[in-house]
Amino acid sequence: MFQNLTEDQITLLVIKALKEGKKKELQKIIDELHPYDMALIYNNLPDKHKSRFLLNLSIPILTDVIQELEHDTQLELIKKLGKEKSSKVLDDMDNDDLASLLDDMSPEKMKQFLSGMKEEEFSIVETMMTYPPETAGRLMTNRFVWIRNYYSVREAVDKLKTFADYAETINYLYVIDEHHKLVGVVSYRDLLLADINERIDSVMYARVISVSVYTDQEEIARLIERYDFLAIPVVDEDDILVGIVTFDDILDVVIQEANEDIEKLSAAGKAIDFDTKAVVAAFRRLPWLILLLFIGLVSGSIISSFEETLQKVVALTFFMPMIAGMTGNTGTQSLAVVVRGLSSKDIDMKTSIKLIGREFGVGAIIGMICGILIFFIAFFWQGSATLGVVVSLSLLITLVIGTLAGTVIPLMLYKLNIDPAVASGPLITTINDIFSLVIYFTIASWFLHQLM
Repeated sequence: MFQNLTEDQITLLVIKALKEGKKKELQKIIDELHPYDMALIYNNLPDKHKSRFLLNLSIPILTDVIQELEHDTQLELIKKLGKEKSSKVLDDMDNDDLASLLDDMSPEKMKQFLSGMKEEEFSIVETMMTYPPETAGRLMTNRFVWIRNYYSVREAVDKLKTFADYAETINYLYVIDEHHKLVGVVSYRDLLLADINERIDSVMYARVISVSVYTDQEEIARLIERYDFLAIPVVDEDDILVGIVTFDDILDVVIQEANEDIEKLSAAGKAIDFDTKAVVAAFRRLPWLILLLFIGLVSGSIISSFEETLQKVVALTFFMPMIAGMTGNTGTQSLAVVVRGLSSKDIDMKTSIKLIGREFGVGAIIGMICGILIFFIAFFWQGSATLGVVVSLSLLITLVIGTLAGTVIPLMLYKLNIDPAVASGPLITTINDIFSLVIYFTIASWFLHQLM
C-alpha cells in the first residue's frame, strides 16, 4: 500500500489521520510500516503530534520503535511515557539494547530509572551492567530457547512454538544439563528433518562453539564470520548458559568498529557526523592536529639545518614535496592494509614476518619503478644526471622505509595490546616526512660537489 510513497508523504498521511482522528486509517499505516520507518516518521512529526502518535502504538510496537531511536531520544521519550507504560516498555526491551542505553548512567540513576521493571528483568540487566563494555556480557540477550538433552524432538518443537514470540531468534535451540551447563546445540532445520520421537541427545551437536561473558566483541565477530553463525551462546565461568549474541548485534559491532578505525586512521578523534556542531568537531580534531603540528616542526628544523645545501642547489627544492608526499602515501597504504588485516584475523610472529617481507618487496618494487621514472624527469628537466640519481635513490629508499613504517608500527602496537588504528594516517605521514627529508638531504650532501 505504501511501497511507492516517500517518507515525507507517509508522514503527511500520519499527520492527516491524527488531525482528523481517523484511528483505523492510522492503524493501517502503522501495520504496514517497519519499526525503523516508524522511528523516522516519529522524528519528522511536529512536536504537538508526537505524543498522540505514540498513544496509538501497542507496547511491543512502541518498544521496537524506541529501540530504533538515538539514545538521547530514547531516554527523553521513555521519561514522557509515565511510570506504568515506561516500565512495560523497559521490560519488553532487548537486554542488550537496554544495557547500551544505561552505559553512561551512574548506579544510583540506573536503579531509579529501572525501578518499575519486573524483578527478574531488572536483575538480568543489573548483572549485564557488571560486565566490561564491548564484551559478550554486554551484548547478549537472555531471550533464547533452551531444552534438555532428554527431550524428544516433539517436546522440543512444542517448547519452541511456546516461546517463539519471546525468543530473539529460533534458528538454534541450546541444550543444557541439570546444572544449566551448555552441552549441545540443535538447529531448527535439524528438528524438521528428525523423527518426531527421536531424543535430542541423538540429534544435537555436542561440540558447541561458545564464548565467555568476558570475550571481546571483535573476537565474537570473528567467530560468527568464521563459522557463519546466526547466533552464538554465551557462558559464564562455570560453563552455565547465560545468554546468546545474535548476528544483528554483531553487525552493529562491525559497523561501530569500522567507524572507530576510520576515525583513528584520519586522526579525527571522537565520533564526528553530519550533525556535529562546528565548535565540537573542531575541538575533537584539535588534540591530534596540535600533536602533529609540533612533530611537523621537526621537519622544518631538518630543512633549516640543510639550508646551505639548498642555497647551493636550488633545484633540490622542486622535488621535496614529491619525496615527502610519496613516502607518506605509501606508509598510509600499508597502514590501511595492516589495520584491515588485524580486524579479520589473528596475527602471529610467522605471519608478521611474512607480512613485513611482503611489504618490503612492495616498497622496493614501487620505489624502483618510481625512481627510474623520476630519474628521467629530473635529467631531462634540469639536465643533470647527478640530480636524477639523488632524487631517484632518495625516493627508492624513502618508499621502502615508508612502507615498512606503515607496516611495523601498527604491528608493534598490536603486540603491545594497543589499538593499531591509533597509528593514524596523519601520524604515519608526519613521521615519514621526517625520514624522507633526512634521507633526501643526506644523499644530496654526499653528491653536493657533483650537483654544483
